[in-house]
Amino acid sequence: MQITILGKSPSWPDAGGACSGYLLEAANTKILIDCGSGVFAKLRERVDYAELDAIVISHFHGDHCLDLMPYAYALTYSPRWTATNPAPRPRLIVPAGGAEMLAQLAHLFGPGDTIGGAFEISEYEPQAILKVGDCELRFCAVPHFIPTFALSVTADGEQGRFTFGADCGPSQELIDFAQGSDLLLIESTLRTGGDDEPRGHLTATEAGEHGRAANVGRLVLTHIPDELDQAVSLAEASEAFGGEVTLASEGAVFQC
Repeated sequence: MQITILGKSPSWPDAGGACSGYLLEAANTKILIDCGSGVFAKLRERVDYAELDAIVISHFHGDHCLDLMPYAYALTYSPRWTATNPAPRPRLIVPAGGAEMLAQLAHLFGPGDTIGGAFEISEYEPQAILKVGDCELRFCAVPHFIPTFALSVTADGEQGRFTFGADCGPSQELIDFAQGSDLLLIESTLRTGGDDEPRGHLTATEAGEHGRAANVGRLVLTHIPDELDQAVSLAEASEAFGGEVTLASEGAVFQC
């Protein structure tokens, strides 16, 4: 599997950047994981948006789903689509209740359900095991401010296992879910944890601790603002992990 970072910013984009979006490619399968602000343009720099097999959304905060609107507009209004060459309708895989939420979002921008018309929407439950092309997807509920789900992916004929922790506070569930993953892409939004409970994000130290407890092969930090001292975050995560940690950057490619 190959994972390309399209955007790694938290709820406000880095300068010139994009929010959460990750392109996963395995054999003949292309999956976009999250589609936050600015991600659609980054996707178009790398692949034809009409070729995606599925888009998977971890939760409905804007930095993880708002670019579904321009994506839907492209599938609906682009002049490349004609009666003899209609637009595809990629699978859009969302948490339970997501179809109605997306319909409400679409209605904010105009009449009709543009998103529902552009995609084949299906909803998943935490215990779901889904097949998308060559890939098998599993989900795990993680602590955040709204229902949010980590995602683990394996591919037919490949040994690697990729886990995306989504937006997540400290979580034994994520540690158990990610156990033994070859690559864990984990958020590290905070400099310090503070005393607010419940928490929906991790510090870099906590990200490293989660990776170490989960015995993952490689740890990559994401969802971290460019206004933090990222060298400090890397050092803290590496010390807690007990090994090298990488910071996600737009355009970076990881093999799993």
